[in-house]
Amino acid sequence: MAGAIASRMSFSSLKRKQPKTFTVRVGTMDAEMEFSCEVKWKGKDLFDLVCRTLGLRETWFFGLQYTIKDTVAWLKMDKKVLDHDVPTEEPVTFHFLAKFYPENAEEELVQEITQHLFFLQVKKQILDEKIYCPPEASVLLASYAVQAKYGDYDPNVHKRGFLAQEELLPKRVINLYQMTPEMWEERITAWYAEHRGRARDEAEMEYLKIAQDLEMYGVNYFAIRNKKGTELLLGVDALGLHIYDPDNRLTPKISFPWNEIRNISYSDKEFTIKPLDKKIDVFKFNSSKLRVNKLILQLCIGNHDLFMRRRKADSLEVQQMKAQAREEKARKQMERQRLAREKQMREEAERTRDELERRLMQLKEEATMANEALMRSEETADLLAEKAQITEEEAKLLAQKAAEAEQEMQRIKATAIRTEEEKRLMEQKVLEAEMLALKMAEESERRAKEADQLKQDLQEARESERRAKQKLLEITSKSSYTSMNSSTTALPTDLPSFNLISESLSFDFKDTDMKRLSMEIEKEKVEYMEKSKHLQEQLNELKTEIEALKLKERETALDILHNENASRGNSKHNTIKKPQAQGRRPICI
Repeated sequence: MAGAIASRMSFSSLKRKQPKTFTVRVGTMDAEMEFSCEVKWKGKDLFDLVCRTLGLRETWFFGLQYTIKDTVAWLKMDKKVLDHDVPTEEPVTFHFLAKFYPENAEEELVQEITQHLFFLQVKKQILDEKIYCPPEASVLLASYAVQAKYGDYDPNVHKRGFLAQEELLPKRVINLYQMTPEMWEERITAWYAEHRGRARDEAEMEYLKIAQDLEMYGVNYFAIRNKKGTELLLGVDALGLHIYDPDNRLTPKISFPWNEIRNISYSDKEFTIKPLDKKIDVFKFNSSKLRVNKLILQLCIGNHDLFMRRRKADSLEVQQMKAQAREEKARKQMERQRLAREKQMREEAERTRDELERRLMQLKEEATMANEALMRSEETADLLAEKAQITEEEAKLLAQKAAEAEQEMQRIKATAIRTEEEKRLMEQKVLEAEMLALKMAEESERRAKEADQLKQDLQEARESERRAKQKLLEITSKSSYTSMNSSTTALPTDLPSFNLISESLSFDFKDTDMKRLSMEIEKEKVEYMEKSKHLQEQLNELKTEIEALKLKERETALDILHNENASRGNSKHNTIKKPQAQGRRPICI
């Protein structure tokens, strides 16, 4: 009994010790996950669990976002999850998104999962028009998105209309031109076909390399007012702080790079930016809510930390990740080369097989034609033989008649003719008989010659028949040899040569291999720089081509601003440098 009481007590104590939990739903750009979290968990506990689930190591770019009172907020790592102003009903919903953006995606984004999440997020922002993208660049980005989804272009598979259900261009771009969906698809497909050989991660990286040069890429905008009460926009991104006119989000009025900012602080709703150069006035502004000031400060601290981190040597963890990424890239490249070789060999084998099959069909047709010619020769020989027999019989008959005429002439000559008249008549008859006999002899000779000619034709026909049979025999033997060859060249499911290639591959990455790979990567960078000029020419050509179809009255304010910047030669980077050059003067906004 004491044992039963002890077991009940231990069960009740165990029941009391079980932690209370709540359900959290986390959505990424392409999936949703649910977790059971303990009430005592802090933001870092949940964030680490999500990163482990995704296999993500570059955690410093991301955060868990939620919305409260129409304001975006981010989960704090050192604060309990339930202590945030999140909805109380379960499941508690968060969005796993990129909070900070890299300056150079190709150099900073190491993991493939990191690149993929950035690609999906930036693509959605462009399609939702949160990032302005000019029409010609939109078509190029759409072609890389298609390459990432569908792989290499195949005209037999990717037929007209295969992009009909895809959302690839911003609605603003579609409405700006008098172009049908088929016309847009044709232009996207033309560029898509040029991306052959790029894997999904390579196509997504090319997309990000183009998108990162867009003016609104990676910028978080906040409505503010200066001391005079003028409405402005504050932009926070990886390069620094930027002040915009509300009607122009492309070109900042003035910029504060992170390395030129000494201090950032806020008190209540007033925000203060102190430049490093004490000769420059302090810039102060007000935001609408205290919560917005907190969010601005979070983004400033995070972006500044990453800005300084990029300008230092990589940590051991990052070096390890980059080394693993290089090895993985080299392994994938070797695997792609092996698959390409196998594919090429298989295609060559299939072409050889098709050629042999075509040759076999050709030989069969030749054999059929030769057989038909042989049959016609046999029929002709039979007809000639029959005709020769008839001619020979006719010649015999004429010879018999000529003999009878000769006998009749001899009988007439031997007959005694009593009277002169009878003699004359007899001589006339004899002359006629001689003439008839002469004609009969000539006709008999002609018939004999014709019979000889027919015999000669018969011999030639039989000789032709013999040659036709010999040719048929040669074709039949050649067909059997070809069929044997085609059977030996038929493709098995596993080619021995492929197995040998597979067995001969190794992935032993020595220093020399890594040096060679580094040289190849440098070579690819140089080739990419050379292609940039060609890419710009293509963009200009597409822009010129579709310019005639543009509806000027549908141009938005951002379209007009972008065209003005392009005509002046302004870009995202040199517009930031211009205010820096003028930064020694007092700020007056």
